[in-house]
Amino acid sequence: MTFLPLELTFVNLLDYIGTLAFAISGIRLASAKRFDLFGAYVVGLATAIGGGTIRDLLLNVPIFWMHNGIYFLINLVALLLVALFGKIVIRQRNTWFIFDTIGLGMFAVIGIEKTLSTGYPFWVAIVMGALTGAGGGVVRDVFLNEVPLIFRAEIYAVACVFGGIAYWACRGLGLDSVGCGLVCGAVVIISRVVAVRYKINLPTLRGDDISS
Repeated sequence: MTFLPLELTFVNLLDYIGTLAFAISGIRLASAKRFDLFGAYVVGLATAIGGGTIRDLLLNVPIFWMHNGIYFLINLVALLLVALFGKIVIRQRNTWFIFDTIGLGMFAVIGIEKTLSTGYPFWVAIVMGALTGAGGGVVRDVFLNEVPLIFRAEIYAVACVFGGIAYWACRGLGLDSVGCGLVCGAVVIISRVVAVRYKINLPTLRGDDISS
């Protein structure tokens, strides 16, 4: 087993793009909280591999990053990009949202396709797609002492569910995995962009304050 496998497939390409996008989003937020370089690297790595790690543990398959060291290098590239282009990456208000949304869409596709390849039914694939997409963000927010984004009113993990349903529909129409993946990723990204643009949120529970 080599440190950097040379095989590059469509699924791997999506995985690497999502890894870079999520790593940048995590490092960008860590930099805003004045983390040092090592702390920012750890947050970026946790954001990039957290959801996939939980997915692989639940599916009882080998954890992906233990067989491919490129994820650590991609995270290093993300750290260098944020360090070198801080004025563009750190200070732009929409930068985190853009990279986080791209990573969400890419990872949802990865989670669905990996789950289907192990023989699980499609409803499990949709759950794992949402977990792969949103899980890293939960780990990131915990590290940054923030309320995880999926527990707020914003459309986040639900966008992955929409993408999973779109994947299932495309598969029923006879599209190949590449076509299904492209549609799924596009639906996730568009759903999140539209929800944020037009302030479409999930309803919140309004119970009595029990802290007192």
